[in-house]
Amino acid sequence: MFEILGYLGALFIGIVLGITGGGGSILTVPILVYVISLNPIIATAYSLFIVGTTAAFGTIQNFRKNLVVPKTALQFAIPSLIGVYLTRKFIVPNLPDTLLYFGSLKLTKETFLMLLFATVMFLAAYSMLKTKKEVENIKVKIKNKYVVFVQLFFVGILIGLVGAGGGFLIIPALIQLAKLPIKKAIGTSLFIISVNSLIGFLGDVQNNIIDWPFLLTFTAISVIGIFVGFYIQQFINEKYLKKIFGIFVLVMSMMIFYKEFFHKLF
Repeated sequence: MFEILGYLGALFIGIVLGITGGGGSILTVPILVYVISLNPIIATAYSLFIVGTTAAFGTIQNFRKNLVVPKTALQFAIPSLIGVYLTRKFIVPNLPDTLLYFGSLKLTKETFLMLLFATVMFLAAYSMLKTKKEVENIKVKIKNKYVVFVQLFFVGILIGLVGAGGGFLIIPALIQLAKLPIKKAIGTSLFIISVNSLIGFLGDVQNNIIDWPFLLTFTAISVIGIFVGFYIQQFINEKYLKKIFGIFVLVMSMMIFYKEFFHKLF
């Protein structure tokens, strides 16, 4: 029963990605953890493959629409993909099982990753709920290329830890620094995320036993969902859908905070 719900969730992830161009991937880890009952470490690894593959199909569509700037994408992808790969290869496997003690309470590696993921969901929801005008009017504040490199490197570490997200950080950077219009920033960001995620997953292949039949099935269903989403997109108002989905992600983040923090720690 839960496995069927998980596969329906995979279809939903793809549909949302197809309609909004992003956002659906943020649901991958919660579905894998709370519906399929995977360990958060494995869930974040699988999420990288699922997100990377589905984003790659979205990137192909964006290339056809001339919404990807390859040169800019590579410039931004290199520092972040280094961060993703090193995180999955070295940092995640070597995190201690218990990170902190609060008297009789303890913060485990799994709980920490889910709390971090809930934070990413909260920030992603905030990004989706911002108006297009607010995003386009972001002023340039960062000009030093070395500062940009370090920031993107840490974006890669974040993506590596939580197995998704990053778009809400990469898109403003592309607007601020590469001076890309919003649509090309979204298309280029999807390309960067696909590269980052798949490179990061290579670090997991070397550290974990992968259940390929399940992972490929889940991913294939998600990819089908993308094309369903592309079709539905023609008939609905993307602006309002993105707002509704942003509120949904916000509520989900609050539920994860409650479940992981209050339920497990207290």
